[in-house]
Amino acid sequence: MSKAMRRSFVRKLFPLPSVEIPEGYVLELPGRGSTYVTDTAGPDDAPTLLLLHDVGCTGLLTWFPAIPELSRHFRVVTLDLRWHGHGIQSDEFSLYDCADDVAALIRRLQLADVIVVGYSMGSIVAQRTWRQHPEVVAGLVLCATTDRFRTNPSEMAFFQGMGVSMAAVRGLARSRTARSAALSAARALELDQPGDLHDWALKEFRKTSPWAVAQAMAALGRHHSTPWLQRIDVPTSVVVTCQDKVISPERQRAIALRIPDASIHEVDGGHASCVLASAAFVPVLVEACLATAAATRLRRQQLS
Repeated sequence: MSKAMRRSFVRKLFPLPSVEIPEGYVLELPGRGSTYVTDTAGPDDAPTLLLLHDVGCTGLLTWFPAIPELSRHFRVVTLDLRWHGHGIQSDEFSLYDCADDVAALIRRLQLADVIVVGYSMGSIVAQRTWRQHPEVVAGLVLCATTDRFRTNPSEMAFFQGMGVSMAAVRGLARSRTARSAALSAARALELDQPGDLHDWALKEFRKTSPWAVAQAMAALGRHHSTPWLQRIDVPTSVVVTCQDKVISPERQRAIALRIPDASIHEVDGGHASCVLASAAFVPVLVEACLATAAATRLRRQQLS
């Protein structure tokens, strides 16, 4: 099969929505490092959505299909999480640090009435952001989410093995040479302008190294929010991906039932539906965000 035929096959197998990609910029978070941010304006006085991406992706790669529709109702901000894309480079990867980064970004941009929206890994970081910095979170939208990953023998074996492997080579993670090489490789991919949306998506995907993904997966295996989910006291919506083979719909619904008064919004799609089934996913996401926004307005009125 020729290169042109392979490209055509990939485009048919993975259709992408034709939308405009927002321009972004590098932002320094004082005392933490720099990350890549996009900031799309919404209506005047609209609340802000801060979108947190999936593992192995970037802010734009997870959320680009949804940003145009979301920005009709909200100001929409994305960032590259630590070790992903042009996210902060550090000695180690930690979900706790990611949540601190999110809070630092909210304060750096002086954002108010922030609804933190997370997809898969991003939903875990969103949970932790509320846990560590509840004062900056007005509401939550958790998509393709869970409270923990070690729920059966195969998951326990996988994440235990991943944790042991990453601990054994942690010294390399601290290597400035390794981190610089990964960052240089990501920047080199930007030298050639992509020919179309599929080319752009591939380049965006390649900005995060397999090494970084492995570190993030090991950290996800240690996540366990079950003991404190019932203490979440901000309006929350849970978007359930009903054909998900990575995080079962039952586990996603279960976490919604543990969060007081959380609303459930179901979409007929799998774990990658944010991009590969965006026509079905985006309207449900908008619905969930509007539901959380309405509940946050009511909560402010009751507290005032």
